[in-house]
Amino acid sequence: MAFMSLNGIDVSYDKKKQILKGLNLEVEEGELVSLLGPSGCGKSTTLRVVAGFIDPQGGTFTLDGEDMTKVPVHKRQFGLVFQSYALFPHLSVYDNVAFGLRTRKMDKDVIDKKVREILEVCGLTELADRFPKQMSGGQRQRVALARALVIEPKLLLLDEPLSNLDAKLRLSMRVEIKRLQKRLGITTLFVTHDQEEALTMSDKIVVLSEGKIQQIGTPENIYNEPQNAFVADFIGESNIFKGIMTKNMKVRFCGGEFAGMDDLPEGTLVDVVVRPEDVIITKPEEGAISGDVVSVIFKGMHYEITIESGKYEMVIRTTKCYKVGDKVGMQLEPDGIHVMMAEDHTTSFVTTVNSDYTLDFNGKVINCNLADIVPKSHMKDGILVDENGETVDVSKIKVIVSLQPYDIKMSDETDAGLVSGKIIDLIYKGDHYSYVIRDEYGHDLIVDDEYLWNMDDQVGLIMPEDKMKFQIKK
Repeated sequence: MAFMSLNGIDVSYDKKKQILKGLNLEVEEGELVSLLGPSGCGKSTTLRVVAGFIDPQGGTFTLDGEDMTKVPVHKRQFGLVFQSYALFPHLSVYDNVAFGLRTRKMDKDVIDKKVREILEVCGLTELADRFPKQMSGGQRQRVALARALVIEPKLLLLDEPLSNLDAKLRLSMRVEIKRLQKRLGITTLFVTHDQEEALTMSDKIVVLSEGKIQQIGTPENIYNEPQNAFVADFIGESNIFKGIMTKNMKVRFCGGEFAGMDDLPEGTLVDVVVRPEDVIITKPEEGAISGDVVSVIFKGMHYEITIESGKYEMVIRTTKCYKVGDKVGMQLEPDGIHVMMAEDHTTSFVTTVNSDYTLDFNGKVINCNLADIVPKSHMKDGILVDENGETVDVSKIKVIVSLQPYDIKMSDETDAGLVSGKIIDLIYKGDHYSYVIRDEYGHDLIVDDEYLWNMDDQVGLIMPEDKMKFQIKK
């Protein structure tokens, strides 16, 4: 049995807003486990359930074999460190740390011994007589940590404790917290939205989105083997493309065919993840695909460059400097390609926005209500404005248009649809054929059709606007 278990935890703030949905989590004794996710994903709510600040509507919480679900906060004996430190400004470092022991009515000598021991462990002995206002942010954070540790808690709960520190201090405090946690062997739950923080500090990472756990694993496993597109996109930087398995463990995406390491059935629609550091830049003629450098950003240890290949963009990290406008090739080793079963089977493409708020796809117009997809915007007197009434600059907005493969119709009249292209692959799926159509702009689209077309046929693709879904490209 795990040291700490959350089983089927449900939390709703009202009947319409469910924050946690049947959450299950096990933590082993002595582990540092990070709860990681974007704002509103449920990570802080999970921590507050464990702390006892929130009573779940369903599920149980057990610790070391004891059901803690209904145990009051003050009887849980957990250490808690807040984002704001929550130190008593009128008390010295010594008295802040001793506060929890005094409320437990321990002997004075025992309190003194425990406080001095933990001050030494946390490197605070020389600061014992100082007050919070006389210390730096990092020192105050160590005092808050010492106060939580001195009561010898069964569980240490850290709620984004480093978010108020500057970048350099955050780095040193990551090392400090990890050192203390391992030295004392305290089981720790650490809430953060910082991916690097979670990767460098954790024994195990729990990635959450919309109240559900997306993946649990070691930092290496989470980074190298994401289970879905959300995890791949949230942990580190990723290039994510729609693709289709061809044969012999090959996958077609981004306008090319690549050898991979995932043995999925031919015709399987997949999400393909490529980390920026795994892309090999070559001469244009030596790459599986080629493109133009459209952006170069110096990041200190490396350059981050963006290459546009047809309608696709690939972000790459390299130590070599390139210039905007350079033509390059791109190649990938099989272990640099991570393939996942597609969560949805949509075909998608990127559009720009015209001045009249319609979408432009290579000169063709698509109608879309931008106010429905641009956050906190609305139309006023025919102008798209934000929540402050300021005009939204649509020239910088790109919109992803998605359709189901079966909603796209093929025609032998190449000018009949939104775009035309050539059939470059077809796979029989039992009750229909799945086609890969490469359009005249180098973009690959997946289309399902019950009829057999021939390889290399030129076809027009009819895409009904009422079947399209729209979202802003991040």
